[in-house]
Amino acid sequence: MAPESAFTFLPTGALIQEFKVGGQNIVLGFPNPEPYKDAPFFGETIGRVANRIKNGVISDLNGTSYQLFQNNGQHSLHGGKQGWGRKVFKGPVPTQRHGTESVQFTYVSPDGDEGYPGTVELRVWYTAFEEKEDGVDKTVLITEYEVELIGDEVEETAVNITNHSYFNVSGAESIAGTEATLSTSKYQVVDDAAIPTGAIDDFPGVEANKTFTLGPQEPSIDHCFVLNPSNLKIPLDTRESPLNNLVRLYHPATKIHLDIFSTEPAFQFYTGAFIDVAATEHTPKRGPRAGLCVEPSRYINAINVPEWRNQMLLKKGQKWGSKTVYRAWQD
Repeated sequence: MAPESAFTFLPTGALIQEFKVGGQNIVLGFPNPEPYKDAPFFGETIGRVANRIKNGVISDLNGTSYQLFQNNGQHSLHGGKQGWGRKVFKGPVPTQRHGTESVQFTYVSPDGDEGYPGTVELRVWYTAFEEKEDGVDKTVLITEYEVELIGDEVEETAVNITNHSYFNVSGAESIAGTEATLSTSKYQVVDDAAIPTGAIDDFPGVEANKTFTLGPQEPSIDHCFVLNPSNLKIPLDTRESPLNNLVRLYHPATKIHLDIFSTEPAFQFYTGAFIDVAATEHTPKRGPRAGLCVEPSRYINAINVPEWRNQMLLKKGQKWGSKTVYRAWQD
């Protein structure tokens, strides 16, 4: 296991409170739980469905339609008014996962929670350790999600889980100067309300596997990038799929690297334009671009798109699953 001081997690949202590299916490957070309720999803586990659902409506599920809580204009965002990131999970419970020391969190979401049908159970495992690669000591965090429909109310529901940590490898109040490399330039084109139009295109100014530098204000990105748009056979449980290196981050001032891998087919890359968090007794004010998010996930609004909906459609007897790996080190 990695040193206990490298990571801390909180039961509220099963959130990542600390992820330390070279003694620096590279995730935005607070030393105590209370301020998290006013923060924009800092470190939280997002569900029952991450990102947006158009008009807050799921059509043609269990032979009917469901109206969700509309907390983003007329749309539903990150699970609704009080998504899973604000719920108190059971845990952390020490356990063994694939032969390695881990901690587990669980949460049971009742039928009708924020309008979603069916009682489901979410299991989150965090496995942290250190490894040496090419002579370099690296801190690794594996996050694994598993969801089952455990109630008898319905035969199917919608699921899309991610983590919403804001990363800052600069050691400063802004992510400016961070060098980022994305594994794909393909993204879901969206309208003015950030709802996908159905098109997938190349994001302006981003080339796959080509490093660019984040400035004080530009580029401003808040979009869902897609690894392989031609692959329509995304499994409901991606954990046996290959790990892809979604994003690589580095800052020359701190010499901190962060690589983010996942089995998921897409990821939201958000440069934090709307962060506005007041200072607390122990933390400074966090403003725009104080951190950035990499949110591995399924496609936005996939449950309402026939050719994508199987990515999110969880039926009785099935498991929804995903795995994300964070690997960080300092030169």
